[in-house]
Amino acid sequence: MSNQLYRTIELISREKGLDTEVIIKAVEEAMTTAAKKFYRDGEDLFSRFNREKGQVEVFARKKVVTEVANPSKEITSEEARKLDPTAEVGSEIDIPKLTDGLGRIAAQTAKQVILQKVCEAERDSIYNEYISRVGEIVNGIVKRLEWGDIVINLGREAEALLPKKELPWGENFSQGDRIRSLIMEVKRGGKGPQIIVSRADPRFLFKLFEMEVPEISDKIIEIKNVVREAGDRAKVAVLSKVKDIDPVGACVGIKGNRVHSIIRELHREKIDIVEYSNTPITYITNALSPAKIKQMTIIDEKEKHIEVIVEDSQLSLAIGRRGQNVRLASKLTGWKIDIKSESEKRGEEELEKELRAKSRERLAQLPGIDEQIKEDLLKGGFGSLERISSASSEELATLPSIGNAKASQLIAEAKKLLTEKK
Repeated sequence: MSNQLYRTIELISREKGLDTEVIIKAVEEAMTTAAKKFYRDGEDLFSRFNREKGQVEVFARKKVVTEVANPSKEITSEEARKLDPTAEVGSEIDIPKLTDGLGRIAAQTAKQVILQKVCEAERDSIYNEYISRVGEIVNGIVKRLEWGDIVINLGREAEALLPKKELPWGENFSQGDRIRSLIMEVKRGGKGPQIIVSRADPRFLFKLFEMEVPEISDKIIEIKNVVREAGDRAKVAVLSKVKDIDPVGACVGIKGNRVHSIIRELHREKIDIVEYSNTPITYITNALSPAKIKQMTIIDEKEKHIEVIVEDSQLSLAIGRRGQNVRLASKLTGWKIDIKSESEKRGEEELEKELRAKSRERLAQLPGIDEQIKEDLLKGGFGSLERISSASSEELATLPSIGNAKASQLIAEAKKLLTEKK
């Protein structure tokens, strides 16, 4: 196999990072194309690379018959046995074709097909490599800038596109800068595979923690969720699977060395690392850090709606700049979080007491109504004469202390009082 053609194939293989068999197949297909263009006789031609001779041989495959009807596809048994004594009627025989006379045009055709096939094989190789790496971080060098988008050289003729929307606010790169990003998507394209990368995707932050914190890659600590407003602030929820290991401390590192390394990579993006909990109250308390929580009340567990009360001095910290802290905490935990200060909550409670007192006064105008009926009407949402008058007997009758007869009486009395007021 120590011949010029095979050495050339091996050289291309090493340069392009391709399997030699892929290139040999391309050479065979190219030779077949050239032979068909040269002979133009309709024969069933194919090529085979002879490793011993280091040559590409061309053959015409024909069927052995008793009487030839189509000379391009058939051969008599007598002629076939001159080439192969074992040939029998009904079998097929491969007849060698001369390749010396293929000519300059055929050779040029072969060269073009080889280049095309090698290029296709190279594109397939790059696609197969990077499609299996979606979700991974890759290193590259900024090749050029295109209207805010960044084209990155990943090596081995592979390029990635970092769209402007996937670049965090405040980050800037110049041609020649080294850059790390996360592979989001790999698509086939006419000019080769299109590799789309991101630095704004939450998975980029996830992978950075995985790279910097051995306990995460060793599955001792689990990242439960990551949310980001890329370029500004992020929150990461972590959980330790080993009782004695503090997940937050492990991610921060000694003197903050681990998290500071990630912050530098993200161009000073602020990162809050919080401990995950299966208990919503605890988890939300951690997620709203560094704000101190005074009280929490679950409004609707099914809809995941919670009310959080903080001291007046903690309100701006809990909400965050432009609502960022509570917004990220809500995304991290999956709960709708309403934050109120203590004074705001007291004001709401006082207003509610006033409204309730006024409602009691209005309900007292109805004849034959005791305190229990008043309480049931208020709890049922019938705190005004207008509301009672517009209700149906069936609605009021569902209240504990009110039957059908009493319901009809209350509705009639409410309508009468409203008419008198007019």
